[in-house]
Amino acid sequence: MKASRIILIVLELVVALNAVGGGIYGLAGAAGVPVALLRGSPFQSYFWPSLILLVVIGGSMLTAALLMALRPRLGALVSVGAGVLLAGWIGVQVAVIGFMSWLQPTLGVVALAVIVLSVMSVRRRSTER
Repeated sequence: MKASRIILIVLELVVALNAVGGGIYGLAGAAGVPVALLRGSPFQSYFWPSLILLVVIGGSMLTAALLMALRPRLGALVSVGAGVLLAGWIGVQVAVIGFMSWLQPTLGVVALAVIVLSVMSVRRRSTER
């Protein structure tokens, strides 16, 4: 397995774990995080954003990682989508609640890395045919 593929899988698994943990934390009430941060968003509580984080971000990253390991051609395509979803999530989050943590720019860089690595994988696999 190529190093770039391993790095992509590891990044996706780390993001999936982070998103699942954050989603569960939010669904449990997000203790210590003021609901006032959601002002200007369509949400009144952390329930829906947490569910989206858990299912959409965590689910897409986990699916992408599994497919990259088991069916790399399909996994590369799913990884592009998962990276775009993560980038969108972080962009919307910063636009709505502002800069809150070092995690936001870090995940922005990770999203870019996932997109770049997965696009490289798609291109490499298309030339292998």
